[in-house]
Amino acid sequence: MNPDFWRDRRVFITGHTGFKGSWVCMLLHRLGANVAGYALEPPTQPSLFALARVHELVDSTIGDIRDLDALTRRLTAFKPDVVLHMAAQSVVLASYDDPVENYSTNVVGTASVLEAVRRAGHPCSVVNVTTDKCYENRGWVWGYRETDTLGGRDPYSNSKACAELVGQSFRDSFFPLDKWDEHRIAIASARAGNVIGGGDWTARQLIPELIAAFTTGKPVVLRHPGAIRPWQHVLDCLNGYLTLAEGLARDPQTFSGGWNFGPSDVESRTVAEVVEALAQHWGVAEPWIRDTVTHAHEERQLRLDVTKAAELLDWRGDLSIDVALEWVARWYLDLRNGRDARELSLAQVDAYLQTASARP
Repeated sequence: MNPDFWRDRRVFITGHTGFKGSWVCMLLHRLGANVAGYALEPPTQPSLFALARVHELVDSTIGDIRDLDALTRRLTAFKPDVVLHMAAQSVVLASYDDPVENYSTNVVGTASVLEAVRRAGHPCSVVNVTTDKCYENRGWVWGYRETDTLGGRDPYSNSKACAELVGQSFRDSFFPLDKWDEHRIAIASARAGNVIGGGDWTARQLIPELIAAFTTGKPVVLRHPGAIRPWQHVLDCLNGYLTLAEGLARDPQTFSGGWNFGPSDVESRTVAEVVEALAQHWGVAEPWIRDTVTHAHEERQLRLDVTKAAELLDWRGDLSIDVALEWVARWYLDLRNGRDARELSLAQVDAYLQTASARP
């Protein structure tokens, strides 16, 4: 991530009221970008967006990405250099509850965003944020590569594979690489792992559930304590998105297509290991118990191969899993002790930028 690239850059973000959206708004604010956001009201109460007063840092519009006319008017007026499409229904179990809404948001919503870009006709780089779960999970012990088959058993994972195909279709139909000089619009997709960080209150997600349990002195109930996920701090993930956008602007021929962003295999941890590591910061001796209720299917193991991003984008995570968990614990503990959410978040942004800049 090159800070000079983002200074005064016009960035349009869908989903800016969510957890990752709020963090990327604060990161881009620190980098000096001109940011506009378009999203529904914050999806949780409390929310990082409200507590950190993110609306004061960006040009915020509350709206549904499926409202194509309204979205097109806003995007056309803003004339973005970069579009980060992050708006989504992002919870696996919630997709079982309302699969039609899940597909509508993640598939039709993605088509709406890309059609708004097409109608606006302004040259820009588009990063379509999907998920590591967009791959057909075959239970492999090695990481999935960008060339592996897309799929997904549950509605959420499947809808994100569909969103990937929507992006490919728009690129090939309306923004072909061999005619980039004519339209100057480039599309790439970003597939990241399980993202953790302060300020996440998303229902049915591990970190919010265990923080709530630790706060009340109770153990968290785990559905799959042995499940392995590619955990990474939210700032490492966002660094990947922004680095990809820079690459697209520089060389769309090379940097279009799909990209994985996640930790190395040595940083992978089971759900139970993550909970036990965080419990040490909270002083909880018995942090979890196994859930005895039968739930909808969730994949037990998922790893990403990030060789492509490392070799072509020179990207890698700058925070080890141990440091990432320490930052998460510190954020929630400091908030509980009365510190301001924006101050906490921007302090971690500054520390992260310093760490990233010192990388050899």
